[in-house]
Amino acid sequence: MSNLVGKPSPSKLEKLVQGALGKPSEQVLVGPGPGLDAAILKTADGRVMAIAEDPIFPAPGLPLEIMGWFTVHIGASDVAVTGVKPEFMTYTLLLPLGCPEEDARTIITSISHAAKELDITIVGGHTGWYGAVTVPTVGGVTVWGTADMDSWISPGGARDGDLILMTKGPCIEAAALLSIVHRERLEKKLSPQHLDTLRSRVGQITVVEDALQAFKAGGVHAMHDATEGGVQGGLWEMSTAAGIPVMVDFDQISIPPDIAALAKELDFDPWQAISEGTLLAAVAPDQAEEVQQVWKKLGIESFVLGQFDTGLKENMVRKEKHVQPLTEPDTDPFWDLFFVGLD
Repeated sequence: MSNLVGKPSPSKLEKLVQGALGKPSEQVLVGPGPGLDAAILKTADGRVMAIAEDPIFPAPGLPLEIMGWFTVHIGASDVAVTGVKPEFMTYTLLLPLGCPEEDARTIITSISHAAKELDITIVGGHTGWYGAVTVPTVGGVTVWGTADMDSWISPGGARDGDLILMTKGPCIEAAALLSIVHRERLEKKLSPQHLDTLRSRVGQITVVEDALQAFKAGGVHAMHDATEGGVQGGLWEMSTAAGIPVMVDFDQISIPPDIAALAKELDFDPWQAISEGTLLAAVAPDQAEEVQQVWKKLGIESFVLGQFDTGLKENMVRKEKHVQPLTEPDTDPFWDLFFVGLD
């Protein structure tokens, strides 16, 4: 019996899909791989299409409207990190037997509203009630957009000397969702102010604006949404995709007090926990300040984490006053904590 939970490590996933990608095609400019949020396809008219897919699971205690918002923003974020504006989407809504039609309508209309806010058109999908489904789930959301051949970047496009910028901070998604599923426990341990801040981070679980505006500013060679494996895993994936080692310093970044309190109480490393909403960007040093200024005007906090350096033999991280190798991410600590909170 497998003890896997959540997404497998990049090396395990590679073994699972190895040799199982169907017919090869010269239209594929960027296919599956570590750190590659979206595929890039060459279209017949000489342009490119960026396309990505994700499942969306519900978190008990969150309004159904938020599930709709997640569906759009999580899917759209994986396209936006290529610099391509998300334009179209499909999704599959799976509902348990007995789920009221009004609940389905709430999810469907909230997805439509979120899509409209991002100028995304919904062009298809599937909705149904099934006995094998226990909670409303979006089995998959597919988002895509097109751009000129010279108007996109790959998450593997980092260059030697690029600075690594991070928006918002680590552990955004884990902090928001764990504060909800562990609500009763945390109400006895954390201050009301910390709990309010943690729950408000639900609205930060998107990098659509972060990514598209950074790309417009210029000098951005690669971007990645720090999802499973968190910031630490995301950095390893970007390095692997680019073939360039990184040196990062976590000690220079202060973990927000609400996230630090949560991580201490639930005993996990916030740098390794799922952080949808945190954008990692490889940016030319002479344009990094301009990108950060763009984010600042949008009210998005940002930090310099480190640098890509071909002179390094391996990825390195300064963490808790020790310099150590930054290794391939394993199981995200979020999943065990999430499912324990559901019991």
